[in-house]
Amino acid sequence: MDETISFAMACKEEVAVAERSLDEQKALLSAFVKGGGSLRIGAKQEIELSTESSTIAKMLYMSFSQIYGAKCRFAYTRGIGFRKKTKYHVLVENPDPILEDLHVDFFSSTIPSTAHNEETREAYLAGAFLSSGSVNDPSSSNYHLEIAVSDLVYAKKLMHLINRLQTRPFSAKVAARRKEFIVYLKRSEEIADFIVLMKAPECCLRFEDVRLSRDYANIGNRLVNLDAANMSKTTAAAERQLKEIAYFEEHGFSIDVSPKLKALMALRVAHPDASLEELAALLSDELATTVTKSNINHLFRSLHAMYEEEMPL
Repeated sequence: MDETISFAMACKEEVAVAERSLDEQKALLSAFVKGGGSLRIGAKQEIELSTESSTIAKMLYMSFSQIYGAKCRFAYTRGIGFRKKTKYHVLVENPDPILEDLHVDFFSSTIPSTAHNEETREAYLAGAFLSSGSVNDPSSSNYHLEIAVSDLVYAKKLMHLINRLQTRPFSAKVAARRKEFIVYLKRSEEIADFIVLMKAPECCLRFEDVRLSRDYANIGNRLVNLDAANMSKTTAAAERQLKEIAYFEEHGFSIDVSPKLKALMALRVAHPDASLEELAALLSDELATTVTKSNINHLFRSLHAMYEEEMPL
């Protein structure tokens, strides 16, 4: 994968070169023309299709030439300013029969009949993504895939098309942004599945690899933080226990205490950093009987209760 291009563009270019049946190609072209095409009316009518990828432009050129025998030509424009990106334009002559066959109506919000089964619906969504979609790089912690359109009704129909796919469950939503509407996915698992259905498995593998690496790192950080918190809690408890033991060694007990508690107090003084499990093992060896972590905890609670009763207000 070319590292000089964005992850979103890498996805689009992999989608563009994927093998598809004739019906799937037409569904993809239908969505691309709907979302990224316009009619040029002058000396001759043409469909103008624009993209920032030469790979996608080549795919469009070859598709219209081979499927419809259309006369196509290339043009390009270069942006101004810092980015100076090149935009490629594919211009297709005699558009009326092509638009009719693809069921493209620029003034309608309906999903055309070219998307008539699961495979062509997925291809249609791939075409919509190619024309006006984007996906965040997986190295970003903000997972987001979207398709931007100018028509709210059409956006809702795309959302329903995604959510009604039978092979995978999705929960796409629609939101307004400036002068357009976006159909978007936020859950990382759904984004990965959507990349797969568009036939971009290499990008999906990259997405999942980065996502899983981050998730494992996050789990590791949480475990480290949990261990630190537990250690701090254990240290504080041990300091309190040593303080209470020192008090009773100096003042004595007002009641008789069990030999087990006295043995535990001696072990705590001898092993101030020992955990409850380690103290349980040491006490088990000393008393030649099984002492559990729960027993140790109960004994220390008893010690603390006696300390609170003995301490003057």
